[in-house]
Amino acid sequence: MEKEKMKFDELNLSDNVKKALKEYEYIDTTDIQEKTIPYILEGKDIIGQSQTGTGKTAAYGLPIIQKIDKTSKEIQSIVLCPTRELAVQVTEELRKFLKYDDNIKCLAVYGGQAIERQIMAIKKGVQIIIGTPGRVMDHMRRKTIKLNHVKIVVLDEADEMLNMGFEEDIETILKDVPENRQTVLFSATMNKRIMGITKKYLKEPKNVKIKAQELTVENIEQVSLEVKGKMKDETVFRLIDVIDPKKAIVFCNTKKKVDDIIESLKAKGYKAEALHGDIKQIQRDRIMKGLKSGRIKVLVATDVAARGIDVKDLELVINYDIPQEQEYYVHRIGRTGRNGMSGVAYTLYTGKEKYKLRDIERYANTKIKQGKMPTLEQVQKIKDKKIINRIQEVIDKNEFENTAIIESLLNENNDINTIAKALLTIIIGNKKVKKETKDFSSDENGNVRLFVNVGKKDKIMVKDIVGSFAANAVISGEDIGRVNLLDKFSFVDIPAEHVNDVLIGMQGKQIKGRNVNIEIANT
Repeated sequence: MEKEKMKFDELNLSDNVKKALKEYEYIDTTDIQEKTIPYILEGKDIIGQSQTGTGKTAAYGLPIIQKIDKTSKEIQSIVLCPTRELAVQVTEELRKFLKYDDNIKCLAVYGGQAIERQIMAIKKGVQIIIGTPGRVMDHMRRKTIKLNHVKIVVLDEADEMLNMGFEEDIETILKDVPENRQTVLFSATMNKRIMGITKKYLKEPKNVKIKAQELTVENIEQVSLEVKGKMKDETVFRLIDVIDPKKAIVFCNTKKKVDDIIESLKAKGYKAEALHGDIKQIQRDRIMKGLKSGRIKVLVATDVAARGIDVKDLELVINYDIPQEQEYYVHRIGRTGRNGMSGVAYTLYTGKEKYKLRDIERYANTKIKQGKMPTLEQVQKIKDKKIINRIQEVIDKNEFENTAIIESLLNENNDINTIAKALLTIIIGNKKVKKETKDFSSDENGNVRLFVNVGKKDKIMVKDIVGSFAANAVISGEDIGRVNLLDKFSFVDIPAEHVNDVLIGMQGKQIKGRNVNIEIANT
């Protein structure tokens, strides 16, 4: 039984912040948030020992926002981070919390970005600075960042900053901040150098230590799939079709996305239900009963709503969104592979989110292997196999219905094979993947040549065709073979397994404003 979590609603936060938190599905606090936010709001110095991904940004970011004097445009808080990536990540997170507070501004300052751009933003008025020590020092030397009004300083991932040689910079910055400030330090490890800084610069700090999450992965296959945003829904459908689990959970970060996916799943005939913060308890009980009994096959849920779910025979978890905190990843995938059973967890991500997967691997001490999205041919083979098995089951059990129809058709001099083909066409014909009416064969490299009715005279370039194929079908630019661009048309070599994806994905699409027709080329 999981311990009941403290709610963000219970914390002494502004209505604007609570509104933003609710919108982004921040309902329950993580361990580090529950144990540190009340202390930071009280003005206590903090030493927090916690791994990346436990929710540290909200743990210090929310109290910082609460303490800002909105009537002043002076810098009132500074967060020091070891890397530009973390500084940007923290800034993005704080801006989410500030969605309804236009009069509070935060800014990331780091090397590699024009300092003049940062200076212009600071001059307009910024209350929260999130930066790397080196760049903050640059601003201090130029007197573009003044720390005399700073009320709270955060050292995020302090051990990493020391490992990167920032100890002297940190001390210089801390000496320039008023002594009556509040200081919050987070570190994954506590060594002598860290303790030296805490003794020198923190006043009677509260010590908070969060045990790192342990992830048992013996029975869980972890796979990541790089997909374009618009192909995420289709990826979910294909994974469910190919794996054909008895029970599956799809995790999303927002309830709006949950509702969108549920609508699509139900439209396609899947037995699916939603679970998020707006679902009343009586509905939740009914949904959970349906999932456990097998009446519901797919549950689409947010992290908060799924807390405490324990379902036997859960074979598949799909992370539609990468979780907002790494510890949620552990909770999500840990719901499958239980009691000695095996399970698979897929995480969908876009190209720019790859760094988040690396963070998860480090945090959970695990390895997520790279996979490929199932092709339409793979999906259709699975569906065909299910139909064959179902027909064989009817034959084995002698469960025939309406045999008079067959007798009537036989009396019209139709042979039984022809009747069987016609019945299958009527029952499943329009559900099958639409294929080109013409058979196609691949070359010695496994490629099929496609004809495209646009060329050089249409001011089309190779990159336009490759980009359009990659944007509208499940194929990467690297997989596309030779493109022969002629005056009025073009030929493109495509791996055989991607032909149907391209033909269907490009139906009704345009390339540089030109309607395109794509067919298998005559060879």
